[in-house]
Amino acid sequence: MFTGLVRSVGRVEAVHASAEQRTFVVAATLDPVERALGASVSVAGVCLTVTAATPHSFTVEAAFETLARTSLGALQVGSRVNLEPALRIGDALGGHLVSGHVDGLARLRSRSARGDAVLMWFDVPRELLPFLAVKGSACVDGVSLTINSVDASGFAVGLIPHTLAVTTLGERDIGDALNLEVDLLARYVARLLEFKAAMAPASISAGVTRETLVQAGYLPDDRAEGTGP
Repeated sequence: MFTGLVRSVGRVEAVHASAEQRTFVVAATLDPVERALGASVSVAGVCLTVTAATPHSFTVEAAFETLARTSLGALQVGSRVNLEPALRIGDALGGHLVSGHVDGLARLRSRSARGDAVLMWFDVPRELLPFLAVKGSACVDGVSLTINSVDASGFAVGLIPHTLAVTTLGERDIGDALNLEVDLLARYVARLLEFKAAMAPASISAGVTRETLVQAGYLPDDRAEGTGP
């Protein structure tokens, strides 16, 4: 589990490709606990497992599903990536709860200066639009962001100078694909509503009718009393 508060920016120093898999060596300074074998690290918003480490770098692997759903397959030697070690008990939760399980790719539609800040609009896959709400949260390339606006194709966020300075978001160009994780709570609420709708009786799913009101006792049953047709 993560918070979307980027701890540092690492640089990819080696990429090893094999059948449906990539191995990345990332230059970064993490403490011994954070880079221990088996530890989880968010790399550009993707939860990956440390498979090897030195005091100045760590190694992670991404398999076919991760490569298909995220932007990691496009990483090259020299690419900069946002890093966050896994949340530990007692750490401050300053962003929002982030799992590191990417839902899809957000594509940068536009960027415009607003004083020292930058307004960015992202287009997202249609199936993810219901999970985005004004003042809600989204994780973009591992960065916890507050949604400022939404429209029929995506959402907008405002990036303050600090975020631009300590993450890779300020380096992104129009058309770039970034890893998007929608809010964890929104995803579970949507699933609960979907399940409830699937389990509801057909009469309820079809809407409120006179028959359902009679059955619930809100209206008299005229037929039973012999006054109906």
